[in-house]
Amino acid sequence: MGAFSGQEVIAMATATAENAQRILVVDDESSISDLISTSLRFVGFDVRTAANGAQALQIAEEFKPHAMVLDVMLPDLDGFEVCKQIRNEGVEAGVLFLTAKDGMEDKVKGLTLGGDDYMTKPFSLEELVARLRALLRRTGVTQIDQDEEKIRFADLELDE
Repeated sequence: MGAFSGQEVIAMATATAENAQRILVVDDESSISDLISTSLRFVGFDVRTAANGAQALQIAEEFKPHAMVLDVMLPDLDGFEVCKQIRNEGVEAGVLFLTAKDGMEDKVKGLTLGGDDYMTKPFSLEELVARLRALLRRTGVTQIDQDEEKIRFADLELDE
């Protein structure tokens, strides 16, 4: 196995990032957004984060995410309002609400406003990733891949 130059590694990482699904994680608790974004990057997603609703709208416009993991309780615009605004602007990104608000009326409201899925905190990272992948398949961003649990880099493959 040959060694790669620094430029080759950067080129491969850039190519991988260009092909990755773009995910926007919106949560005002940095420990949660850091945990989620790190986990999503580890499984191959291109991730950006926002700490409030206004920032989420701005990043969504520039980043054009395929999906959003969106908290409901944000310091300025709540997640429901963010979802409503992006839907009114014609953004087709999948929206997975991830929130401590576990009342039936909140779940119904989130899904009625244009959310695609709704999870409550505390949550499992494995379930979050599985639901996000399912959401991306349903929205046509990714195809079902028999080998999606395999991690590939250059000519190396890791099959858990």
